[in-house]
Amino acid sequence: MVSHIRRIAHLDMDAFYASVELLRYPDLRGQAVVIGGGSRHTPEVGEDGQRRYAKLRDYVGRGVVTTSTYEARALGVFSAMGMMKAAKLAPDAVLLPTDFESYRHYSRLFKAAVASIAPLIEDRGIDEIYIDLTEFDEDVRVLAQRIKDAVRDATGLSCSIGIAPNKLLAKICSELEKPNGLTVITEDDVAPRIWPLRASKVNGIGPKAAEKLAALGIQTIGDVAAADPALLQDNFGRTYSEWLMRASRGLDERPVVTSSETKSISRETTFERDLHAKLDRGVLTPIFTDLCVRLAGDLQRKGYVARTIGIKLRFADFRIATRDLTLPEATDDAAAIRQAAGECLRRITLDRRLRLLGVRASALSRKEDVANGPSVMQGELFSEP
Repeated sequence: MVSHIRRIAHLDMDAFYASVELLRYPDLRGQAVVIGGGSRHTPEVGEDGQRRYAKLRDYVGRGVVTTSTYEARALGVFSAMGMMKAAKLAPDAVLLPTDFESYRHYSRLFKAAVASIAPLIEDRGIDEIYIDLTEFDEDVRVLAQRIKDAVRDATGLSCSIGIAPNKLLAKICSELEKPNGLTVITEDDVAPRIWPLRASKVNGIGPKAAEKLAALGIQTIGDVAAADPALLQDNFGRTYSEWLMRASRGLDERPVVTSSETKSISRETTFERDLHAKLDRGVLTPIFTDLCVRLAGDLQRKGYVARTIGIKLRFADFRIATRDLTLPEATDDAAAIRQAAGECLRRITLDRRLRLLGVRASALSRKEDVANGPSVMQGELFSEP
């Protein structure tokens, strides 16, 4: 079990994008709502003053779901799912366009609210952070509730917090009581509360790895902990199998990284099913574009520009390919990032199915210290050579 006690919190905003939209459209509360449409799906106000919303059943195209409300998730609609597939599962769901500027605004608000109480924060993206609460003498549940209340007061939104001896366990338990959850576990809770969970609940065990574990008769985190190390090594290799054994026992010594001097910023996503780079181009392209837009937003929010843009591909056989491109001028522009990422992509042979796609910005500089040149024009991703 965990060898020393820390108090690490993982705070995750509840259905963040969808919740921001519900602040704008409160009449949709309690309904199945899907975020991911374009500007043509912006609600219209009729002559009677009532809003007219687009319905998912009327969607035509190859876009993907950005996020959905819990009511839509109950119908099987989740992020990164193809919109046409989602329409079959929830045809009556309301479809709204994405508004990343609003999401970034509320992201800044909730993080500032947390920092006013507990400043030791590791930023993990637009809607989640880790917080080191180890040095606080206050009862951890009272402290966590104070943070939740501050987030609610600042944004009108709810969040879920998991508190544990380390980051790995904190992230798991922040999901246990969503939405608006507050979960605290200790090292003694690993066996009774963590081991019965599905193996995929561990951040780092994606759908493909979980499927491979299931084929070996390993379904839960406890099953991983009890597995023969030789069996895991034979099927996953030495490095990943060793990590599986440690993670399944709740062992994680990674610190909460609060340094403001960031070396790189990345965005990546693991697909629900393996996608072929050419056959599924219509699905992959909007996903990759969204990753580039989010990465640009992260750079802008943190005040950085990047000289080097890279991509990361993990194939169905778990092999990884990365490529990087150094730009003549540093940028935080989404179109420039997308163009550079596309150039990297064209340097990889895309003849296998993919399970993960990522974009990375490195060689960072503070924006105020750099005079940027003109933006690079946008090119087409996943295009033929």
